[in-house]
Amino acid sequence: MKKISDVVTEKEYLFLNLPVEMYRKSSFLRNIKEFYFRNASLTPKQREQRVFKIQQLAEDYKVVIIEPKEIDAALETPGTNLNWLEADKTIKLINDLDPDAVILDCPSPNLKKYKAYILERLTNDKVELVVEHKAERHMPVAAASVIAKVKRDSIIEEIKKKYGNCGPGYPSNAITQEFIKKNWDKHPEIFRKSWATFKNHSQMKEQKQLGEY
Repeated sequence: MKKISDVVTEKEYLFLNLPVEMYRKSSFLRNIKEFYFRNASLTPKQREQRVFKIQQLAEDYKVVIIEPKEIDAALETPGTNLNWLEADKTIKLINDLDPDAVILDCPSPNLKKYKAYILERLTNDKVELVVEHKAERHMPVAAASVIAKVKRDSIIEEIKKKYGNCGPGYPSNAITQEFIKKNWDKHPEIFRKSWATFKNHSQMKEQKQLGEY
């Protein structure tokens, strides 16, 4: 049976940005039905339990975390953006793990262009690449999404231990907003400078300083 690798991303979440997962196994496809679930409806504990089972089934997987400064650099560089940065990381993952086939949850609205960009840069030109929007409908991709979410949860907990309660890391959350307000200039290394929420606080401080003259 052909081995399948699945790539999925968690994008634009506070400090974490684009954790990308890939894993592969033929028997994984035969057993994945028990893991068909909606990621958003799971508690952190439930996700952790499922990740353990997924890791047991997977022949291999790899997690890549792109740091805030790398995302900022991509957004400041002409001709690139988060989608192409993600594509480059995806290419490296595929080349490193060398699967026979890949199901890719595509962040770009242009499926054809995104697929061509990746295929042109793969070391194995025989890889079967499926590029779709909303690819979580595929059970292996849904499982990969849970791996991404659990990794994000664990890093948020590390940030809380080191810097204090940052909430879940979403700009719609009141605790996260308060954390950003108090810490954006104290601990700039954990924030994306290109993030609109970060820019808002930075600009407010600059306006306040100008008003004092």
